Amino acid sequence: MRVALLFPGQGAQSPGLFERLPRHPAVAATLAEASAVLGCEARRLDEAAELERPAAVQLALVITGVAVSRALAAEGFAADAAAGLSVGAFAAAVASGALAFADALRLVRLRAAAMAEAVPAGYGMSALVGLPLRAARELVGRVHGQLPLYLASVNGPAEVVVSGAEDALALAALEAHAAGAATRRLRISLPSHCPLMESVSVRLRAAFAGVALSEPRLAYVSNHRARLAADGTAVAEDLILNVSRPVLWHDSMRLLIELGCRLFVESPPGAVLSGLVHGAFPEARALALEGGSLASAVALARRAHSA
Repeated sequence: MRVALLFPGQGAQSPGLFERLPRHPAVAATLAEASAVLGCEARRLDEAAELERPAAVQLALVITGVAVSRALAAEGFAADAAAGLSVGAFAAAVASGALAFADALRLVRLRAAAMAEAVPAGYGMSALVGLPLRAARELVGRVHGQLPLYLASVNGPAEVVVSGAEDALALAALEAHAAGAATRRLRISLPSHCPLMESVSVRLRAAFAGVALSEPRLAYVSNHRARLAADGTAVAEDLILNVSRPVLWHDSMRLLIELGCRLFVESPPGAVLSGLVHGAFPEARALALEGGSLASAVALARRAHSA
């Protein structure tokens, strides 16, 4: 059986997330490297006031994912595949060996700044839970006929995330509730993964022109295509476009299942991605490292590889 590493995106953050990471030399070294690249004390990015800034959130998530993946590798954890949701894809690219950590930090800082400049205030994202995908697409179409609303991520068979203006999100919530679904506003003040972020992809493409990428050592799954990225160019294309294209997360997980992955280990923070795997693919085991131990993940990976 194969093992996949998962990296969460924006919305999973909470104050003090660095303090909850394993006490491991690789974690400390990663935070020190991030501080040197960013020219500031990286450990402060997880403070409550800092996490009000999208740039701090996105950087903190990538630093966390890289730190944990390095600590796991140092303890003998061997992954076969990596996938990250939204900005988590940058951590997956680093873990796969396709992108240097320093380059990832610089690109994510640019990404966050460009996203903040792309739209005025009054936008956000919401999860719609309990609607089949076809019904969710129809709902988005109806609302979009009146107000800006877009399908941003397909997280599961009956869970999607939508992006748009505040009024559009409110109208979508009313329609979803009337159809018997639940809604949840995400802790994101920007409408990611939709055409409103096209200018961000343009700026990222220009920035990637000066970045060297390598062929991934692990199977890297593209966010917006739910396909394997065979080389560094394909990884870069995914990182450029995932901010302005819907995320096909459920299809990405199904691809990993088809490739033989049966153990999914989710980097902190949170346990959303492992919960999605558990709910949609009962044949797989999903472990969230939030509150867990590196040793448990290493032991489970060894058993999976020997099965």
